[in-house]
Amino acid sequence: MADAYDDLLDRYRRITALQDGGGVLYWDQQVMMPEGGTPARSKQLSALSGVTHEQLTADETGRLLDAAEDEELSDEQSAAVREIRREYDRATKVPEELVEEHTRLQSEAQDDWREAKANDDFSAFEPILSDLLDLRVEKAQHIDPDRDPYEVMFEDREPYLELDTVERIFDELKDGLVPLIEDIRASEGIPDTFEGEFDTDAQEALSRDVLDLLDYDWDRGRLDTSAHPFMSGTQFDARITTRFDETDLLGAVSSTVHEFGHATYALGLSDDAYGTPLGESRSSGVHESQSRFWENHVGRTKEFWELVLPTVKDRFPQVSDVTPEQAYRTANRIESDNLIRTEADELTYHMHIILRSEIEREFVSGDLAVSEIPAAWNDKMEEYLGIRPDTDAEGCLQDIHWTGGFASFQNYTVGSVLAAQLWATIEEELDDPRGLIAEGDFRPIRDWLTENVHRHGCRYTTDELIRRATGEDLTADYFLDYAEEKFGEIYDL
Repeated sequence: MADAYDDLLDRYRRITALQDGGGVLYWDQQVMMPEGGTPARSKQLSALSGVTHEQLTADETGRLLDAAEDEELSDEQSAAVREIRREYDRATKVPEELVEEHTRLQSEAQDDWREAKANDDFSAFEPILSDLLDLRVEKAQHIDPDRDPYEVMFEDREPYLELDTVERIFDELKDGLVPLIEDIRASEGIPDTFEGEFDTDAQEALSRDVLDLLDYDWDRGRLDTSAHPFMSGTQFDARITTRFDETDLLGAVSSTVHEFGHATYALGLSDDAYGTPLGESRSSGVHESQSRFWENHVGRTKEFWELVLPTVKDRFPQVSDVTPEQAYRTANRIESDNLIRTEADELTYHMHIILRSEIEREFVSGDLAVSEIPAAWNDKMEEYLGIRPDTDAEGCLQDIHWTGGFASFQNYTVGSVLAAQLWATIEEELDDPRGLIAEGDFRPIRDWLTENVHRHGCRYTTDELIRRATGEDLTADYFLDYAEEKFGEIYDL
């Protein structure tokens, strides 16, 4: 009997329950909490993070880890111990008071960000962003004082993928995407066939229709609205949020499908492994691969729009003349003058990610002062996309992510690159996946992803999981080939 292993997992399950409880409080803060609730909520989240840290770093956790590592374990058990050991070793180096202070400040920063964005006043956000940076650098230095704090931060959400590998992929994407975007900009544009005003209640009904078509498990999920769309939860409770703009019908559809992709990952994790590393998602980049897969490789295909367009017309008769081909082309318009990342098209999206990553790397290293962020943002936006924001609300204040951490933006592009690699493999291994989309039969695609990605949890490291699923290491080749073929055909390049 692996007694120490069983006791270790029992302890870890309690830690996971605390973390997941904090996740529900975070969801509530973004979706349901009254505006005045932040002072209490920040203290609640801070206390929970402190108790969780205390349980994870307790001497008993270390004793059980040592004992479990001496037992004869299966490959899956060894993987679970490896993941708990990694968390324990990093957490024990960080003082509990620093963890609580960081959580409290993150919660308060979200209100500061909302107010700063509403007032287009980055200076109001500067003090707490600067304080957050200090805390995060301090935390990274506790974990590994001999390494670049930014690399240590990157490993929080992407523990087994080298930052050097990601930055090499970024260079390849810049080399491939910048000239492609320029060619598209010089070509004849594609008209927006979904112009007009679209009632937000009807948009919400359409989002629910789309989730029904995709076979979202409503018994274990729900749809709500938030300032910034996200998915939160577990294999038993995977909640989606989206947002609505009366002038942008496609925005809510793509956001909803994107978050559905995140939910499929959570729902595809093993029920029996809940509370253990084998019942947790592998990493932020792998998670993002699932959302980008469903958003782009399913939700932006001709077949998807042939399937969903009748439902769109039922909800919005004013688009009754739109054809599936027009809808498909509109859903894939490249708009290089778009300032907002979450509304960006499939190609320019990555220039948004690259410029953000470059800015925060300079900020973390001390080469860029907090007050210099708006100008640096605008300069890079002009360099990479040929546009310049008129306001910080459209620029560096446009979304909430810096309240949650640094060195994580890369994973949006990592996810897109991996999604293209997964799609290429699915095209080889499944019989006519595009035909399945056209028929509304998404189960074989979802089952393939569950079998090859979701169900493993954290059993494999990121690079090993990718090799097992696709037969290769992570590469930008499939994404670049896909982008050139798809948009070359759309824009007749």
